[in-house]
Amino acid sequence: MTIRIRFEPSRRAVSVAPDTTLFDAVVAADLPIASSCGADGMCGKCGLRLLSGNLPPPSEREVRVGTANRIDPGLRLSCMVRVAEDLVVTADYW
Repeated sequence: MTIRIRFEPSRRAVSVAPDTTLFDAVVAADLPIASSCGADGMCGKCGLRLLSGNLPPPSEREVRVGTANRIDPGLRLSCMVRVAEDLVVTADYW
């Protein structure tokens, strides 16, 4: 089984294995992704906005990092989110 992730507005898409992080999917799509912590879940810069599909609820750690870094609550930290179904996402800077 593979999961298809489409990135807007580029319309670039990748197929990834279930449980892949959104961060790794962005890297696989060869799109830029902000991160000063190397995807270690500390900086809060890798926020993506979900346009279509469903993501698991944020973990306590994701909420804590997002709050500490004043991340827009509409963004999900891509290094902490593991995909389970087809999605469409965007970053505010794409």
